[in-house]
Amino acid sequence: MGIGRGRRAGRWLGTVLVLVLLALAGCGSGTGSAPGGGGDAGSSSGAEGEDGQGAKTKLTVWIMPNSPQPDRDFLTVIQPFLNRNPGLDVEVTVLDWGSAWTKITTAATSGEGPDVLQLGTTWVPALAAMGALVDIQDRVAEIGGSEAYHPASWNTTGIAGQDGVYAVPWFVDVRAAYYRTDAFAAAGVDPEEAFADWDRFHAALRKVHGVKVGGQTLAAIGFPGKNDWNVAHNIFPWVWGAGGSELTPDLRQAAFNSPAALRGVMFYTGLAHEGLVPKEVLEKNSAEVEALFANGRFAVTFAGPWLARSLRTPQDQGGLGGTPAAENFAVAPMPAGPAGRFTFFGGSNLAIFKGSRHPDAAWELIKFLSTPEAQIEYASRSGMMPAVTKTWTDPKLADDPVMAAFVEAARYGRSYPAIPAWGPMETVLVKHFGMIWDIAAGVRGTYSAESIQAELDAAAQEVNQILQQSQ
Repeated sequence: MGIGRGRRAGRWLGTVLVLVLLALAGCGSGTGSAPGGGGDAGSSSGAEGEDGQGAKTKLTVWIMPNSPQPDRDFLTVIQPFLNRNPGLDVEVTVLDWGSAWTKITTAATSGEGPDVLQLGTTWVPALAAMGALVDIQDRVAEIGGSEAYHPASWNTTGIAGQDGVYAVPWFVDVRAAYYRTDAFAAAGVDPEEAFADWDRFHAALRKVHGVKVGGQTLAAIGFPGKNDWNVAHNIFPWVWGAGGSELTPDLRQAAFNSPAALRGVMFYTGLAHEGLVPKEVLEKNSAEVEALFANGRFAVTFAGPWLARSLRTPQDQGGLGGTPAAENFAVAPMPAGPAGRFTFFGGSNLAIFKGSRHPDAAWELIKFLSTPEAQIEYASRSGMMPAVTKTWTDPKLADDPVMAAFVEAARYGRSYPAIPAWGPMETVLVKHFGMIWDIAAGVRGTYSAESIQAELDAAAQEVNQILQQSQ
C-alpha cells in the first residue's frame, strides 16, 4: 500500500474506529520512569546509552492498564534490561483504553509520540497503513520470527497480503470456559463430556441449570449481551465453529451472514433465549459477569486467564478470592462445533513509533520483552498468556492446571483478518450484534432465524460499503 493510500485510510478510519474504542473501559493513566542502574555488570544488550557528555538516553513507552499497577509492574519486569543498560532511562505513560486510539493517531499525525507503544492487535493494520509504525521485518529473526508465535498471533503483526512486519506480539488474550466443579458434581455432569461438542454442551447446561450448591441455586451459564465491548469477540467463535467466517477468502466481502454463520449465532444466542442465561445478566459487561460467576449466580462462563488470577487474589487486594467459585472452579476449552473447536485469539503487540528518535534502543527493549523470562514475568502480573509459544511448556504454566487449560485452548485460537478496515467494520458489528441480543432477550421483535438473518444481512451491507471504500 502506498503512502498516499495509507493516509486516506487513516482519515476515514480514525473517525469511525474511535467510536468502538470509546466504549472500552478505561483505568487510570499516569507516568512512571526508571533509570538504568547498577547491580548487573553483564554485557550490554546493544541498546543506545549515554552520549559523549554523559547524558542518558530516554526511551518513552506508552502502554495500557494491563495489570493492577501498570507502570510499576512494567518497570519491574524491565529492570534486568535497565541494569544491563545503565545509559538508558525508560519513561512509561499509561493510556486509558478509551482515549488511546485518539492519542496514538494524534501522535501519528504530529510525528510526536513515544519510542515504543502497545497496540491492540486489530489496530496494527490501520496504523501501519497510516505510515505510523517502523517496519521491523529485517529484525524479527532476532526473536525467532514467525515460528516463535502462534499463527493467529503472528497474523496480527502486519497487513494481510502485504510485505512488512510492524509489530511484535507481546501477550495474547485467549478465551475458555470456566465452570463450577461443585455444581457439575452435584448435577452429575462429567466435564470431559460436557465440553466435547455443542450437543453435549447444550445437554450439560440443561442438566446443571437450577442446581443447588452451598445454599445457592445456580443458573446454567452467564455471558454478556450487547453492553460489552467484547460483543464481536464473544460471537465469532460460534460462527467459526459452525463453519462460518468474517469475510470471503479474498477479504473483499462480508461472509458472517452465510447459512453456516447463522447456525453459529443461533446456537449461541439460543442459550439465552431458552432461559439458560438469566436475562438480567445479558445487560452486564464482562467484568460484571465475571463477578457474578465468582459469587455463584451461574455455573459456567467464558473468560480469559485474568479471571483465574482474580479468583486467586484476596478481596482486600482487589481480587475475587473467598467467593463461592474461588475454591470450586476449573477451566475447559470451548466446546467444538460442527466445523471444529475455535476460540477468539487477541491480545496486544509492541511497535516502534515512526517518529522515534531511538529506534535501535526501542528495538532492544522489545527484544528483551520477547525473552521467555520477561514474557512469563509480565504474564504473571497481567493475567494474560505470554505470546512466545516456547513459554507455554514452562513449568510455571504447564504445572498449573488452569494455565495448562489455556495453553490447550490457545491451540484453537483464531484472530480477525489483518486489514485496515477492521476497525470501522467492528463498529458496525457491535451495533448489529447488539440488536441481535435485543431480539434474543425478547425486547425487540420476535426471535427467529429469519429475524437474526435480517440483522446479519443489514450488517453485511454496511460492512461491504466499508470494504469497497477501503479498496
